[in-house]
Amino acid sequence: MLIAIGRRLNLLVITLFILCLASYVLAFMLPGDALTNLSGIPASSDDQSHQLQLMYALNEGWLNGFWTYLKLTLAGDWGVSLNSRTPVFEDILQLLPASIELSLYAMVISLVIGLPLGVLAGLKHRSYTDMSILSISLAGFSFPVFWLSLLMILIFALQLGYLPMSGRISLLYDIPYETGFILVDILRSDLPFKDAAFEDALRHLVLPTLSLSIVTTALVIRLIRRSVVSVYSSDFIKAAYTKGLSHVQVFWRHGMKNALLPIMPQLAMQFTVLLTNAMIVEVIFSWPGIGEWLIQAIYQRDFPAIRGGMLAVSAVVVTFTISVDLVVRILYPLNKRLLYAQA
Repeated sequence: MLIAIGRRLNLLVITLFILCLASYVLAFMLPGDALTNLSGIPASSDDQSHQLQLMYALNEGWLNGFWTYLKLTLAGDWGVSLNSRTPVFEDILQLLPASIELSLYAMVISLVIGLPLGVLAGLKHRSYTDMSILSISLAGFSFPVFWLSLLMILIFALQLGYLPMSGRISLLYDIPYETGFILVDILRSDLPFKDAAFEDALRHLVLPTLSLSIVTTALVIRLIRRSVVSVYSSDFIKAAYTKGLSHVQVFWRHGMKNALLPIMPQLAMQFTVLLTNAMIVEVIFSWPGIGEWLIQAIYQRDFPAIRGGMLAVSAVVVTFTISVDLVVRILYPLNKRLLYAQA
């Protein structure tokens, strides 16, 4: 068990190290001066250029330069944005919680809807119910995220006027920044209009969250269905029925546990899909997250911001995926080959 945990932690450290290496190499591959791409500070004089070269150890060889860059990265010095002239790391800390919040809420909706539908489709294998759920999930998976987002804006915001079409909260409410999660910040505040602001923030969350969760819901349904079908065709399920256990007992004691645990890492991988699609959703709904910020940086050729944003998003995805796999192994330390042997 300790060996497995150590391997996962080593994998996390090595992967983050490779991401930092790729980020460093990217500064030399992007157009423009590598020193400007690293620091975000265009050298206006030879003296300033010399100081920046000493800061990043570019005159001391590639290995020393990368080691210095790695130490600066761990210290939170990710350079300065060429457009906003603010530190890239501070921008990421301000914007990343908004993207994580949107992705987490979309993941919750996907699990709340996808889990029961996937289980139902698996239990009703090859029935009309199964085919109907599969058809719906296939349709949901086929819809482009940007098309769904625009369609929801057209129907619910422009035609019906039920929900707002952009932003995280109305300009009427000035919520002090604490955690970056808008709902949490509202609940933690002592503002007299807290209830109204919370309701307004929820209304702003509805359209982007639903647009983002539809594709992931379809994937969750298919994953759960396939796992349930595989488990219920196993010998230990048949043995449980021969012992006289009811359908409910077999489902809760043997079916659900053995169906969910093998796909937990795969469900965690859907968080990657959510973060990727969130970049598109953030642009369409003017959601002030790291996705919109990163795409604007690409349009404006803000290379320090591009490099920092890619590093931050990749690090979050890798850390989340490996952490979920680590938690699954801690809670269920059996070898995967022995997974279905537990009765």
